[in-house]
Amino acid sequence: MTVQHGLNGGNRVMVNRADHSRVFAARGRAGYVQHPYSYGGRDFGRRTYFFHGHIYGRSYMGFPYRGFYLSIYAPGFFYSPYYYGWLYNPWAPFAYGWGWAGDPWYGYYGYYFAPYPMYPSASAWLTDYMISSDLEAAYAAHTEAGEIDGAPQAAAGGAPLLTPEVKQMIADEVKNQLALENQEAQRISQKQDIDPGSSGIDRILSDAAKGKRHIFVVGAPLDVVDSSQNECSLSDGDVLALQSAPPADAQAADLVVLASKGGQECQKQATVSVALTDMQEMQNHMRETIDQGIKELQAKQGKEGIPAPPASVPSQPAQAPYDAIAPPPDPNAATEIQQQADQADQAEKDATAESTTPGGGGQ
Repeated sequence: MTVQHGLNGGNRVMVNRADHSRVFAARGRAGYVQHPYSYGGRDFGRRTYFFHGHIYGRSYMGFPYRGFYLSIYAPGFFYSPYYYGWLYNPWAPFAYGWGWAGDPWYGYYGYYFAPYPMYPSASAWLTDYMISSDLEAAYAAHTEAGEIDGAPQAAAGGAPLLTPEVKQMIADEVKNQLALENQEAQRISQKQDIDPGSSGIDRILSDAAKGKRHIFVVGAPLDVVDSSQNECSLSDGDVLALQSAPPADAQAADLVVLASKGGQECQKQATVSVALTDMQEMQNHMRETIDQGIKELQAKQGKEGIPAPPASVPSQPAQAPYDAIAPPPDPNAATEIQQQADQADQAEKDATAESTTPGGGGQ
């Protein structure tokens, strides 16, 4: 059991079991139970997520990398190459009403984020979908868990801290991810395996070695160390850039903070060291949220101002074969997640009591 306390007051509990299953719990956020399975001779993990009574599953490919083991998001469904092409290419600009005006999270984070006035592409719409989803989740988590938000609400009236230039970088990264998913869809349609190295940070680090920048959006609170060896925090919706590759044996990389919310958070333009495992989780988060956004786009196409693809472009997805054979959702996930959270709390109380008891190592 590993318990991590964040600078913003949150905590995360991770338990890796002998049977290679895993349980993750975090106050105010979705927890999961992961069980291993195999497909085509490759290791996979099936996560059963539980949050506010909702349960859902996602698949991840296992990938040994630099002495540790990565879990790389594997999309459960793929669309046709023609549909990805429609998403990838520019659209006639359109306006879209998100309906956030009365939402508390939007009022709170208005100093940081504002949606595009017009959408010239799916990647721009998906960018706002991803950032807004992150900020809404962060606000709900802070409220539910009573955490200290490291980014105090700023005075209204100024330009949002998440600038149009940085949002364009995110949109460009989203476009790159659409192209990658299109490649994976074609491999699946030809009954070939997806290369986890290509889907994960192995490809990203290889790109960085060639001078290609990649953008990461923080999907969960994370504590890091900056170039001055000072700790600072990152939170949902912060934006980082990988601009150069780390050494071949490194287990962390230096990223530049392009956008943060101020306060106790890492400052803009700071260089921070991020573990490769955390980078992979951020990459997973981006891919997962893009897929959620595509699903919503697909459901709304031709409605609410969202364009519809040409009639000749099939837009219904097909399930990936490794997802079709994945274990069903764990019916005990909610109980296991809560039990691990309770056990972590009790273990910490016991450790604190022991350290303060005479003869127990306390002062």
